[in-house]
Amino acid sequence: MTTAKIFYFYIVRCADNSLYSGITTNLKRRVEEHNSDKLGARYTRSKQPVQLIYNETFSSKSLALKREWEVKKMTKKEKELLLAL
Repeated sequence: MTTAKIFYFYIVRCADNSLYSGITTNLKRRVEEHNSDKLGARYTRSKQPVQLIYNETFSSKSLALKREWEVKKMTKKEKELLLAL
């Protein structure tokens, strides 16, 4: 029996208070990668440590990517309002 893969859209807060968002299938591993010197996104490497502050789950990669695109278009103020919900 095959289990369906879960995709996560997530937001991390960087040490400089900036926000970074992405998608993954493993939140714990990805946050650890963002806090590593070699595996993190170029943006987060110089802004460590990062802390996971928000996530949503999706049943498909395309839905997670769509949500990421929606949020990345938001201003920081709009993102902070989303985080406050």
